[in-house]
Amino acid sequence: MLNFFLSLTTLEQALLAGIFTFLITALGSALVLFFKDINKLFLDSMLAFSAGIMIASSFFSLLNPAIELSNSWFTITSSFMLGGLIILLCDKLITSMCQSKTTIKDLRMSLMLFISITLHNIPEGFVIGVAYASLANNNIIGALSLTLGIAIQNFPEGSAISFPLRREGVNRTKAFIIGALSALPEPIAAVLGALLVLKVNMILPFIMSLTAGAMIYVTVKELIPESQNNKKQGLMTLFLMLGFSLMMILEII
Repeated sequence: MLNFFLSLTTLEQALLAGIFTFLITALGSALVLFFKDINKLFLDSMLAFSAGIMIASSFFSLLNPAIELSNSWFTITSSFMLGGLIILLCDKLITSMCQSKTTIKDLRMSLMLFISITLHNIPEGFVIGVAYASLANNNIIGALSLTLGIAIQNFPEGSAISFPLRREGVNRTKAFIIGALSALPEPIAAVLGALLVLKVNMILPFIMSLTAGAMIYVTVKELIPESQNNKKQGLMTLFLMLGFSLMMILEII
């Protein structure tokens, strides 16, 4: 299997790696298919766990590498703030399109979360493509390890979308499909990342910082308050810390 993978072109390797991470997201989203009755404690725990993952990803996977790639504090800061502003504007637009207060609350959180995670998967795809274009010949293990780390991270991201949708009354099949589709940009971005490897150093810091801003906005405004509505607030906080710790471990090992 490894020999076959090594025989592929760089673009083919990047595409397959992106498809693999997409499938792992779909696998996480598929968990919703096996739950007939959704337990609120479980859902809130998943939200808190996802919040921890998103906070850690924002720094370890996005902001920190963006800072290393760019010497411009203005680029990083403005892109970070722009990411939050984009989600804020999306929030206002969604609110204006909805009529009932219940629909506004439920639809807003799910769509904002979908947008944020989808945006998050774009730079991840770029990173995968760049890894295979720059490391494949000299360090294929490094590129494969990066792919595995992103894939593990993607697993709860699918659940983070599908389970809240299920709680809002969306049927399990649709919740699964929407959760899986959030990772669709990843294989596309992986190919683009490989193609643009010579220019990506100028593009990647902006995309990473913008996505980090979007993720932090959604996490602070929606995920944390929603999970903290649970009576077991201390437990929800521990789940958040567990999600953060998982991502931190993946960055260290």
